Amino acid sequence: MSLMEFNRLTLQEVITVNKLISFHYFEYTRGYVFEGEQHDFWELLYVDKGAVEVRADDRTYELTQGMIIFHKPGEFHTVRVGEGHKPPNLIVLAFECRSAFMDRFASLLLPLGTPERNLLSLLLQEGFHSFLPPYDNPSVHELIRNPEAPFASEQAMKGYLEALLIRLVRGMDADRSAEQSRAAGVRRPSSIQTEKAEQRIVGGIIDFMKSKLSEQLTLEQLCKETHLGKSRLKEIFHSQTGTGAIEYFKLLKIEEAKTLIREHALNYTEIAAALGYGSIHYFSRDFKKSTGMSPSEYARTAKARVGGKDNRLPK
Repeated sequence: MSLMEFNRLTLQEVITVNKLISFHYFEYTRGYVFEGEQHDFWELLYVDKGAVEVRADDRTYELTQGMIIFHKPGEFHTVRVGEGHKPPNLIVLAFECRSAFMDRFASLLLPLGTPERNLLSLLLQEGFHSFLPPYDNPSVHELIRNPEAPFASEQAMKGYLEALLIRLVRGMDADRSAEQSRAAGVRRPSSIQTEKAEQRIVGGIIDFMKSKLSEQLTLEQLCKETHLGKSRLKEIFHSQTGTGAIEYFKLLKIEEAKTLIREHALNYTEIAAALGYGSIHYFSRDFKKSTGMSPSEYARTAKARVGGKDNRLPK
């Protein structure tokens, strides 16, 4: 019996990230200014929370939560957190990609959808696994591999970044196609409508959570608010965010606490009360469990990024 011959197809790679230059996650206080730089590789900046002013060559943009901007090679760019800005959390990633399709990202500024934010979240997690800190020092660009990183974490990070870029290019094409379809009276597929509907539901749940940060929410309350059963709510929320609804609510509380600490307007007891904690003890416990630092340690770390000491918050 002769062996059957099989053709082997080499998979096409249209967008390939060749090298990673830097990986940062910043939590800035008001008044922070990055004087700027330019370099011969790509850089993306995503506002995970808050707001920030970004300059790109001769253009200035106000970026708010959920927005991403790409700086092309050779573009001079700066960052400033003004007094009117809510202290931001920023993801900044510098990388090398020689694909011709990257030209479409030149000075691109847009809000990310839920699937893209999920990819960016996975990318961030793999970055924390892959490399050793600090992640928040803008003058440190050298990536030091974590000897205890999970299996293939760098490859996973590369895959998530490439998938994000691919989705964004597809989104640009889909926007053009949707415009043409609307002009021709063509309906969009129902699967896309379902996905958009679930995104709106989860977006509404998150907005409701943000309005209740001073309270304690239960899954029953969320079900009543959304008119969904527990199983359906859990399914939709996890598919869109990758986590449970109550776990997400707790994370929102801690993120708000971090912002309030960086705003220097309230002390820790007041922050705990504002976020519905019965005592500063429970607040400090949850904060350290989530961030690895006590509130006072976090305050000192945040203050160090703009220099000086802050004596307004109790230790």
